[in-house]
Formats: sequence, C-alpha cells, structure tokens
Amino acid sequence: MKAAKTISFMGIGAMSAVLLFGFTQGSFFEDGGKLLENPWGIVSLVDLYVGFTLFSMWIAFREKNILLLVVWILAMMILGFFAGALYVFIHLVLSKGDVLQFFLGDRKKEVLRKERNARKRSEDYEWKK
Repeated sequence: MKAAKTISFMGIGAMSAVLLFGFTQGSFFEDGGKLLENPWGIVSLVDLYVGFTLFSMWIAFREKNILLLVVWILAMMILGFFAGALYVFIHLVLSKGDVLQFFLGDRKKEVLRKERNARKRSEDYEWKK
C-alpha cells in the first residue's frame, strides 16, 4: 500500500503541475478547439473520457453517500485524474492498509456477507448430495 500511496501522491503532484501549466500558458477554449480539429485529438479525448467513466464506475460502486458520489464523479469529469489520484490517495490513507476496504469501500461488509452466504449455500448443497 505504501507504493500505491507514493504513486497516487506523485499523480496528484504531476497533475497539479500540468494543470497549472495548461491554465497559465495556454488558452483552454482556443487550444481545445485545435484539439477537436485533429482526428488524434478526438481519439485522445474519447480515450480519456472512457477512462474517466470506468474509474467513475468504481467510485459509484464504493460510495453509498449520493452527495459524495456526485461530487467525486463531477470532479473526475472536470479535473480528470487529478481528482482520480486524490481519490485514490485519500482512500488508501482511510483504509489503513485494508485492501478490501480500499477496493470495496462502503460496500465491504455487504460484499463479504454475500460471499459468506454464497459459500454456505454451496456447502449446504454439497452436503445434501
């Protein structure tokens, strides 16, 4: 988990730097227009938003709090993987080394309960044979 924290923290730093660079040295709308004129610019944006959407699906699975869910998904769509790296870093810290807590979030107990019930049903079925 230490390596994951380091990588996510580096992601926060890298994204902060490039966002600052982009907003201070470029023109969001002018440069964005040029990006949309280039076929590979379009490919890159579609690729990026597919990644944002897939990552947001994991956030949606983990979070039971609707307000937090909406805020994080909006942050992903607006700030990209700056928000993704921040989300990962925060939840790595909050999980305190518990890998299942990190990946499953608020759904950990629910998932483990369902897994235990499925195993019990399977054992009961095998015993009845």
